[in-house]
Amino acid sequence: MKLNLPNKLTLIRCVLVPVFLAVLIIPKSTLVACIGSAAIFAIASYTDMLDGKIARRDNLITNFGKFMDPLADKLLVFGALLGILCRFENIRPVFVWCAFIVIFRELAVTSMRLVVSGSSGKVIAAKMIGKIKTVIQIAAVLVCLLEPIALELIESYNVPYASYVFMVLMALITLISGIDYIRDYWEFINPNE
Repeated sequence: MKLNLPNKLTLIRCVLVPVFLAVLIIPKSTLVACIGSAAIFAIASYTDMLDGKIARRDNLITNFGKFMDPLADKLLVFGALLGILCRFENIRPVFVWCAFIVIFRELAVTSMRLVVSGSSGKVIAAKMIGKIKTVIQIAAVLVCLLEPIALELIESYNVPYASYVFMVLMALITLISGIDYIRDYWEFINPNE
């Protein structure tokens, strides 16, 4: 099977997920774990933007890409959320709820897309609110990965305020985005019909 460039980038993103998790979880050094995993996550996130842009520009959209791209996105986000939950005990009580909201929304919208596509043949395109959600999720993950360095290096800096702010933003925009998608396509999942 010959893969085009966007599909190769998508597969690279999938391969980077276990590498990201290993770099985040294995090292004892917070500095190594945080900087290394943040760099890998940033590169993987960039491939998400790049593969879609190239596929649209060069008319390289394939069924493989339509299937693998959203799957790779979910693997990356879920992997990052689980890795952060595993590595950082100090934010775990709040982060677990944010992770639950993100995972629930992603699974709900993905399921809804399948129902809408199966019953009407419509493909639910990404909306601007979904793109904003993705950017905020990426920013929240990067903040949660990098702030522990400041907590370790700056003696007077002992509460992860930035992580908490970005966690709340991530949870809110994820909820708003999910509600927006469900509202627009409720007719396909309405239990009364």
